[in-house]
Amino acid sequence: MKRAILSDIHGNLEALTAVLADAEGCGATQWICLGDLIGYGPNPLECIDLVMQFDICVLGNHDLGALFDPEGFSSGAERAIFWTRRQLEEGTGDPETVRRRLDFLAELPRHHSEDGLMFVHGSARNPINEYIFPEDVYNSRKIDKIFGVVQRRCFQGHTHVPGVFTRDKRFLCPPDINNQFVLGEDKAMINVGSVGQPRDGDPRSCYVLLDDDVVQFRRVEYPLEKTIAKIYAIPELDNFLGDRLREGR
Repeated sequence: MKRAILSDIHGNLEALTAVLADAEGCGATQWICLGDLIGYGPNPLECIDLVMQFDICVLGNHDLGALFDPEGFSSGAERAIFWTRRQLEEGTGDPETVRRRLDFLAELPRHHSEDGLMFVHGSARNPINEYIFPEDVYNSRKIDKIFGVVQRRCFQGHTHVPGVFTRDKRFLCPPDINNQFVLGEDKAMINVGSVGQPRDGDPRSCYVLLDDDVVQFRRVEYPLEKTIAKIYAIPELDNFLGDRLREGR
């Protein structure tokens, strides 16, 4: 089975569409989303409609914030969340479609596990809100505690920075491992990067293909200027949310 694992779409329809086409061309047969379908981006409803067709999806902090009161967000992110919530509540279709989208988000699980694989948005310890940054490999206590909760392999997002955390406290950047990592007997945590708002200096969308024990990091170009123009046209979305797409920050 070849799994396409993606995260942090953030309402970026152009990026999501490009990633789905790439994964389909690579022969993906299972589709998994690690949360944050919405927030920041201009097309939350369209992105939800596409992800509703996935095999597995877990809850992200922006998804949760759109359903309830956002906590711990920057002012720009909070404004985007409130705008996104209005889109969800008002919708662009019939009341049944509005209800179906809200129910889908409300019923998303905090995590999903199968066959020794764990899928979360944040971390195995705190599935929705905990960030694990590359520099955390120098925080032995934090890494040890999180790995203690990982059964074998954990796939996560949230930081928008792709790479592999190893049990011996290394962070492997995709370019340094030729964008590929073979899962062995030891535990590993894999951040799949972000589809809709990369933050590793590369503006291309990022996601992961899992083929048996081989993890492949994929980068996909998309018409980001189209997304940026949409963001600029919405007063409630800060222009910065579009500008940062150009630099992958």
